[in-house]
Amino acid sequence: MIDLAAFRAAPETFAQAWKDRGESVSVDDLLASDAEVRRLKTQAEGKRAEANEASKAIGQAAREGKDVGAAKEHARQLSEEAKQLDTQRAAAEEALTAALLVLPNPCLPSVPQGRSAEDNVEVARWGQPQAFDFPPKPHWDIAESLGIIDFARGSKLSGSGFVAYRGDGARLQRALVSFFLDQHRAHGYEEVAPPFLVRPEIMLGTGQLPKFADQLYATREDDLLLIPTAEVPVTNLYAGEILEGSRLPLRFCAHTPCFRREAGAAGIGTRGITRVHQFEKVEMVWITKSEESEAALETMRAHAEALLQALGLHYRVLDLCTGDIGFGSARTYDLEVWSPGTESWLEVSSVSTCADFQARRMNLRYRPEPKAKPQIAHTLNGSGLALPRCLIAVLEHYQTADGGVEVPAALRPYLGGQDRLAVNPI
Repeated sequence: MIDLAAFRAAPETFAQAWKDRGESVSVDDLLASDAEVRRLKTQAEGKRAEANEASKAIGQAAREGKDVGAAKEHARQLSEEAKQLDTQRAAAEEALTAALLVLPNPCLPSVPQGRSAEDNVEVARWGQPQAFDFPPKPHWDIAESLGIIDFARGSKLSGSGFVAYRGDGARLQRALVSFFLDQHRAHGYEEVAPPFLVRPEIMLGTGQLPKFADQLYATREDDLLLIPTAEVPVTNLYAGEILEGSRLPLRFCAHTPCFRREAGAAGIGTRGITRVHQFEKVEMVWITKSEESEAALETMRAHAEALLQALGLHYRVLDLCTGDIGFGSARTYDLEVWSPGTESWLEVSSVSTCADFQARRMNLRYRPEPKAKPQIAHTLNGSGLALPRCLIAVLEHYQTADGGVEVPAALRPYLGGQDRLAVNPI
């Protein structure tokens, strides 16, 4: 959520920022709503002050032996008017908050201008596409021939967009997750195993609600939602709290399944595991001081890149433009690996700073110095990394002419030294 004080001071700046994102926002209406909330609050406070003075007059009248009935009635009327103004103020404030909650985070000035993914800027590229002396297969053909992903039975169990990993497929996914977590721990991240179900206010804190309600899975009996990413519970760990600045930055990593309905998404039923409703991911989350968040973004990006380099995968880094950046992000880098089987780029990580946008929604603050006035913290998040697309890249990059797949050296210790995936018909 935006800083209302900053918005009042420079509404034209916010108007331009939203326009850059392709959002049509009535700044005048927002300013009017904000002014109405403040007007009603001032009037209510003034009326309560009058009621307090009127209450004092009751005692004075009693001491002077005068009739206190009229004084009591006057005080009661003033108190009732104050309550009515409070009710009006609460309704106006609720309407203003509802309007603010669906407005995206203004982008940082460093974000490239653009209207769509076509305008994203490539800022780095590492490695080269794997050279093959045979036509490389797409991952679904590799997975089926090796018997490591059961597409048919996954759909039988849960419907389109679900798969079952089997044998070496399940082991390879687990190896990737363990490798990612160990690398993050070496970089100083604290590993967290959070709940996979959260309350609606937790989703609101990181920006999934109310805007993306149709993308979330909900439980039938309880008011709980399945997480679309570990970012949601981990970023909210300190929601509503005030941290000491000396503790920052806090850096967490977490492995969770992610659940996304992908409502209305085209191609959810196409072959393979590029887009599915349930997938595994290792997430990085930082909570920082405001002045450190932009530098933290670069560090987090480097940590994500290091994983791809260790796996020997060809990738590129995109600086997302204003028209393609996520709702809660102030700046985002996308890391995309090359898919030889489909000759396309696949996103395996989005690394973002949300600045104070999420922390303001969840009231997450810190004291720069002991006894100093609390300030809104900054939050960052990034995939480190996301499966199944990272698994796709490994299968396609390391496939061999005989239909097998070599295991990247970095993953062999997690597979008991196994250097090739074994055939396991299903």
